[in-house]
Amino acid sequence: MALRTIRKMGDEILTKPCREITEMKHRTKVLIRDMLDTMYESNGVGLAAPQVGILKKVVVIDVSEEGDCPLVLINPEILELSGEQTDQEACLSVPGVSGAVTRANYAKVKAYNEDMQEIIIEGEGLLARALQHEIDHLSGILYVSKVEGELQPVPQEE
Repeated sequence: MALRTIRKMGDEILTKPCREITEMKHRTKVLIRDMLDTMYESNGVGLAAPQVGILKKVVVIDVSEEGDCPLVLINPEILELSGEQTDQEACLSVPGVSGAVTRANYAKVKAYNEDMQEIIIEGEGLLARALQHEIDHLSGILYVSKVEGELQPVPQEE
């Protein structure tokens, strides 16, 4: 497919709420494939549609070690959160920095898959963090608004 340009902090589109998807269209399937390609190429664990300039409720996540277990979530909605974890968080739309963010350690999310069938995703640790982070994007929220303390530079890989 194609790589899409990742919008950076300061781009107004990242602060806007997204629209729900009511039916799966060909262009939405293309968007999903492009988002997965873009996420993997950028070494991310998640990507939300507004990060590539599209105000639709679409999220892709892959927290697997091999990067071969993608989750595609359409219109995701958090049903339950519990526990607490604080860890460094980063974002493809805020390159070069990370910051400590406290989030729930467990998340239960209702969404639709690519076939518009309802699914329930439950996760702990990194998956719970990624679910919360990406769903925040759909409401125009960047993780930097939740950082405790200062943003820290991320060492660049050579």
